[in-house]
Amino acid sequence: MKARLGDMNTIGERFPADEVTEFIDLMQVYEGAMYEISTKLEILDSEFQVRFSHNPIHHMERRLKSVDSILGKLERKSLPINTRSIKDNLFDVAGIRVICNYRDDVYSVSNYLSAQSDIQVLRVKDYIKHPKQNGYRSLHVIYAVPVFLSSGAHYTPVEVQFRTIAMDYWASLEHQLRYKSNLPDAKLAEHSQTLLDCARSLQNVEAQMQSIHRDITGAPRVEEAPQA
Repeated sequence: MKARLGDMNTIGERFPADEVTEFIDLMQVYEGAMYEISTKLEILDSEFQVRFSHNPIHHMERRLKSVDSILGKLERKSLPINTRSIKDNLFDVAGIRVICNYRDDVYSVSNYLSAQSDIQVLRVKDYIKHPKQNGYRSLHVIYAVPVFLSSGAHYTPVEVQFRTIAMDYWASLEHQLRYKSNLPDAKLAEHSQTLLDCARSLQNVEAQMQSIHRDITGAPRVEEAPQA
């Protein structure tokens, strides 16, 4: 992990002096876990192409939380600023967004990944079956994957968000509206209601396109999220 200069300054200022090196090592482990999961997903995608002539994953995005984001979350939770606190309480330091083509793909890929013998499923939130009030849909799964170091295997959490293409571009616009706009309250409320209506419309369109896709291919049909 190549920490930015600003991150290094923040680490030195906010973490106990004897934990700075431990924190940097910890972030390297999170990065390793993120790439372990990414590789497993890429292999699954390739297998689907061979077996079903269909790539379920459109693309993936990876990210590690910044130092400021980690510290901010610890402070909001009134937790100590140290590496033990991060390990015990934060499960989304490493994150992957997996953009799939269809809802079947979301459930298939997440379940096949969960079934691998060296993977642990820690937590599942299915916002596809149970959307948030604002219309947000996505499947959130926290996996623990072993990262092998000289000291042995370290099971490390990675949060994976599975979405369809439609869910993703909806979520991107909603995020812009909520966090990156300076619109007056009335206009914000108007656009929020429109986006909620769009979410319902997209759900119907996706279901129709999924039905057509099922008739064309023999790809697996999985409609349940992994079990934690």
